[in-house]
Formats: sequence, C-alpha cells, structure tokens
Amino acid sequence: MAITREHELHKRRSGRNIGLALVLVGFIALVFGLTIAKVSGGGTIQAFDHSYRPALDPNDVRFQQR
Repeated sequence: MAITREHELHKRRSGRNIGLALVLVGFIALVFGLTIAKVSGGGTIQAFDHSYRPALDPNDVRFQQR
C-alpha cells in the first residue's frame, strides 16, 4: 500500500472541511459586517464603564429638551 494513494475517506473529509471552511468564513464576514455597521453608525460610541458620566445620563437636567 502506497503512502500517496488517496482513500475514499479522504475525499469525503476534504469535502466536509471545505464546507466547514465556507461556513466559518461566512460567520466571520457576518461578524465583521455587523461590527463595521455598528462602528460607522456614528453618534457617541461610549459605553458603561462603572463610572458616572453626565453625557450618558438621560435624566440629567442639562440634556432634557425644553
């Protein structure tokens, strides 16, 4: 039995590996696209970091509409 001879099992595995690679690339593209859409949405990109910031408080008197 030669080492270079390819068995039918190898062909099936390569097909599954290609399918899995396509699914992973699609998932990565989806996450990347969602990230770009969120970042390029504009506005203030501030998050909760366990400290009080008046700019993020909707109940702050300075930011209420009159």
